[in-house]
Amino acid sequence: MSSSWIPETENGRAMDQSLSLYIHFPFCVRKCRYCDFLSGPADSAAREAYLGALEREISLVPEFIAKRPVRTLFFGGGTPSLMEEDQLAFLMEALEDRFSLEEGAEISMEVNPGTADLEKLRGFRKLGVNRLSIGVQSFHDGELALLGRIHRGEDALRIFKEARRAGFDNLNLDLMSALPGQSPESWQGNLEIACGLGPEHISAYSLIIEEGTPFASMDLPPLPDEEEDRRMYHETGEILLSHGYERYEISNYAREGFACRHNCVYWTCRDYLGLGLGASSLIGESRFDCVRSMKDYLAARRWEDFHPEKILLTSEDRMEEFMFLGLRMTEGIRLAEFEERFGVSFEKIYGKISGKHLEEGLLAEEKGRLFLTERGLDIANYVMSDYILDR
Repeated sequence: MSSSWIPETENGRAMDQSLSLYIHFPFCVRKCRYCDFLSGPADSAAREAYLGALEREISLVPEFIAKRPVRTLFFGGGTPSLMEEDQLAFLMEALEDRFSLEEGAEISMEVNPGTADLEKLRGFRKLGVNRLSIGVQSFHDGELALLGRIHRGEDALRIFKEARRAGFDNLNLDLMSALPGQSPESWQGNLEIACGLGPEHISAYSLIIEEGTPFASMDLPPLPDEEEDRRMYHETGEILLSHGYERYEISNYAREGFACRHNCVYWTCRDYLGLGLGASSLIGESRFDCVRSMKDYLAARRWEDFHPEKILLTSEDRMEEFMFLGLRMTEGIRLAEFEERFGVSFEKIYGKISGKHLEEGLLAEEKGRLFLTERGLDIANYVMSDYILDR
């Protein structure tokens, strides 16, 4: 296929040749009450049909993309840990036939504690997965039941220990705060249990109730008010720092050397290719999504069938994303990189806006980097909204 479908250069310069891959597995045992992801339950026949279509999509990736070395690979969902070892082996073979994984590539998989055991985890590790992101959300059974999770707190403890026995030395725990009826003390308990296990990485997100989810129409216990939510957020950073976890992004904390390399690709606007139902991609100046209809996905036979539309981002689009996403990270954005990417000075485009937030104490500048202060992190959405450019 001609590489004219997506440009190989960015503003006349050769693009960074590294690539990150995301593989979407849209199936789960039961959809959680807060979830608005493209996922849902399905029988074994439907899963097999999907994997066959996914293998076909992988084989059709244009050569100019496929030839780039893959630095990170992430299996997300849904619940990719529902896959059996032979199904993951099938996908890994297809990926290795089409792509070249760098030595030492970060290969992550999301795991639901209710869908894996020691034997399965050993199989995943043998096939090359070297990082697990375990969807714990809470260690309290009442909170898990309210969320609609299929596991209990003891399952989370078990799967963590089994992951260690299976040979994983890079583990993330996903936790969720600001749940209906949750107290700051309950949240602190979750954090202390997680820290006691000693994962390399902890993701701590506040619940957002999305339209169309069961939570949006349920009569729920009261949500923590804004003051309690802020208290939880600040105490999260304090507790995790006391256990050796540095915050490197608004909701992510890691021990030294264990920041999620794959997610950092998203936040720094590097190239990534998403494969599977509804998966998103960013290649150069082009953004495109895979079809969201399972019927259309299974029927697709050409690359254009899987990805019928693409959006060519304007310079303004890309500048905005560079700021929105880069400011999520505690190290912020490198001012010189802005000029390198866009061929114009940061001061000319955003000097006035940034000056205002520097005076307000919401931003700080140090060693050529612009980043949110502690106060700025509290109202990050307000700061980031100012970086929308007038068209």
